[in-house]
Amino acid sequence: MKNQIRGCVKINAEGKALYSFINTLHQRKIAIFRQYVKGGTLSAEIYHSDLAEVEELAEASGISLTHFEFETLSEQLRRRRGRFGLILGLIIIFGASLYFSSVIVTIDIQGNEAVSDAVILSALSEIGIEEGTQFGQINYIWSENQLRLMIDKIAWAGMHRTGHRLVVEVTEIVEKPDMLIERIPCNVVASRDAEIISTTVQDGQLMHIVGDYVFAGDMLINGITTDHNGNITLHHAMGKIMGKYSETANFSGNFTKERLTPTGKTDRRRKLRLFSLEIPLYFGKNRYEYSEKSEIDKPLYIFGKKIPISIETTEYMELNRISSTLSKEELKAELMEKVYLYEKNFLSDSEILQRDIKEKATKEELTLSVTYKLQGDICEQREIAIK
Repeated sequence: MKNQIRGCVKINAEGKALYSFINTLHQRKIAIFRQYVKGGTLSAEIYHSDLAEVEELAEASGISLTHFEFETLSEQLRRRRGRFGLILGLIIIFGASLYFSSVIVTIDIQGNEAVSDAVILSALSEIGIEEGTQFGQINYIWSENQLRLMIDKIAWAGMHRTGHRLVVEVTEIVEKPDMLIERIPCNVVASRDAEIISTTVQDGQLMHIVGDYVFAGDMLINGITTDHNGNITLHHAMGKIMGKYSETANFSGNFTKERLTPTGKTDRRRKLRLFSLEIPLYFGKNRYEYSEKSEIDKPLYIFGKKIPISIETTEYMELNRISSTLSKEELKAELMEKVYLYEKNFLSDSEILQRDIKEKATKEELTLSVTYKLQGDICEQREIAIK
């Protein structure tokens, strides 16, 4: 750090009176370090403040002296001492640091789950607390009570300052869970036509055995039982009845389609975000009929600290509607993607035993008819009506 402030210069000296020159440097008490002599040449480092005196001694001793200065803070400042913009920039940075140290730069909300950050930030804004508010203007006790009263689901709230952040800690009200009635009398019926391959009953009376073929709506487990004395008991029928069944799905697509394709033209628009204020740095509107939009937000930092000032760049990529014709193989590949998506979303609870795909093509479209042989739970609970 000392060298960064004072500046450090690398020197190379050579001549007949080299060692006399070295002794003179030591006698003058000039700071010289990392020195060594090789091939009749002295290589060393000195401070920039001693350079003029060293040059005078070298000239007096008949020594050839060359030098260059390392990249240091003092060297950078000397090279830019005539640039008023740099000085102005340093003053602005210093002023901004002082300003941002006294205002809320970010609000950090902790402890909330049921209540969103947006709701809490909106409530804080109503009582005058938001990014840019002076810390000295905040009445913490009053603000904590107001926040708790404004949001019903908050049981306790606390605020404290940590550097440029306002930390808001909340404890939410733990609501009494709803009582779920899970023992309502019901039967278990078949959800689809299937062949039964296994049965497991937890409660109720099994009505079919393995190997039976049942239709959708047939009773599988009866929730009403009668003992030998004629007493009727209502059950919440439960069990797992596995069955094999078939299902067919159709997927169609046209050979000729209009697609949005990039034209290569882009339009970049920038905005300066200062806290919640947005200042456009562009003129006019985006006149692309169709476009894709991407946004990049680059915040500014001072001394490694993020401040609520950023440049938001929005790029619009122009798209053009182009009619294109697919080959049969290309269209089939698109339809197969729909098939796999259907299986992932709708058949994930079943095991696919077999998949049979049939194609039907016309001049305009291609249809894939997919017949599945599946295996899964076919139980469906149906409540018993009690008068």
